[in-house]
Parts: sequence; C-alpha cells; structure tokens
Amino acid sequence: QVQPVESGGGSVQAGGSLRLSCEVSGFTYCIYGISWYRQAPGQGREFVSSIDTDGDTNYASSVKGRFTISRDTAKNTVYLEMGSLKPEDTATYYCKLDDGLDLAGANTCVSMDAWGQGTLVTVSS
Repeated sequence: QVQPVESGGGSVQAGGSLRLSCEVSGFTYCIYGISWYRQAPGQGREFVSSIDTDGDTNYASSVKGRFTISRDTAKNTVYLEMGSLKPEDTATYYCKLDDGLDLAGANTCVSMDAWGQGTLVTVSS
C-alpha cells in the first residue's frame, strides 16, 4: 500500500518560513498527484495546494503568492514551501494522494485517496 508521509512542521514566528515534505513511501511504479490540506483546531479540513502529474499547480486564495508547491521526482517527494507565515496558517497539514500515471505515462494509477498522518505547523504572532 502506497502511503504519503508528512514532515517538516514546527513552530515559527509570523513572517517566517517553513518547508513541508510529503514523501510517498513504499515501492511504486506510479507518479501521483499530491494535494495539501490543513485543519486548524475546531475547523474543517481545507484545501491548500496541489500539483498534478504534469506539474501543474493550484493554490487556495489564502496562500497564493506565499506558498509554493514543487516535486522532486527522484526523491518521490512533494514539497510545500511556506513563506510570510501568518498566525492564521497555524494548523495540522496533511498531504493526500491524487490519481496518477505509471512511469510510462500510459496507465492511470488510482490513488485510493490515501492520507498522511499530518504535521503540525504553529505560527506565533
């Protein structure tokens, strides 16, 4: 079973930066799309950013211009670079597998909507 694993969370002052990683564990012959979501205490889980198999990216309006999502194919890892952090960014951040393609780009890989366990980001004012 292919699973994503988040890391890189921590505590940072407002205006600071942090880089989160989403590593896809297990052997896979597929490249998956990856989406980042976050959930603040007492709040619902909200979309943050995504990157598809073509490298096309999407961002929630609340983070657009401050966050950057990227992929290191060799490391099977997707990064979320977070800059100009605000207290409102405080949340547990999760990555989720989206549908992908095999390495030949010929067949669809079903993601099963696998979620990581999350990594906590705390931004203090």
